[in-house]
Amino acid sequence: MIGRLRGTLLEKQPPWMVVDVAGVGYELEASMTTLVALPSTGEPVSLYTHLTIRDDAHLLYGFAREQERALFRALIKVNGIGPKLALGILSGMDEDAFVRCVMDDDVKALTRLPGVGKKTAERLIIEMRDRFPHWEQPGELAVGSKGTLGSVSSGAADPIADAEAALVSLGYKPAEAARMLVGLEESGSTEAMIKAALTRRLAG
Repeated sequence: MIGRLRGTLLEKQPPWMVVDVAGVGYELEASMTTLVALPSTGEPVSLYTHLTIRDDAHLLYGFAREQERALFRALIKVNGIGPKLALGILSGMDEDAFVRCVMDDDVKALTRLPGVGKKTAERLIIEMRDRFPHWEQPGELAVGSKGTLGSVSSGAADPIADAEAALVSLGYKPAEAARMLVGLEESGSTEAMIKAALTRRLAG
């Protein structure tokens, strides 16, 4: 099991990144919460990881915080929740916000997340209550060498197109993804636009 990686960030193209560790490039998928926290390419990065082994692929997921990884692992144990949907949930809200939604029976907020309908939201609330790790202490931020957020510039040639593609990969329909990005052209990088779109979507 690969539990953590520390190396140099080579590429980031939401929802993917490549981290060089001693000459080996590891391709990881991550939530937008983690991708926004990444430093600029060429900078050192440290990530908590989760490895999924399937018959046709070995898939590696990266997380800025240990709590985020813990919630990801709890989510994928819920019936009908796979890694893609779990990353969509983590992209739409952080760990504490998700816990509040579950404890408050907030079905409406959960259904604003990509791929989460009413039945899935109700199942999440029922099944997740007893699966939470301890959330009292904030998890360590692993991405930066000093625990700080770096630049979120991805260097993409077309940030709007890349942001739309990333939202589609998280589970939104293309037309919905395009609507979510309206008016956000000046938000900056691809990652910043996606995060702003998700925040606006969650707010209703």
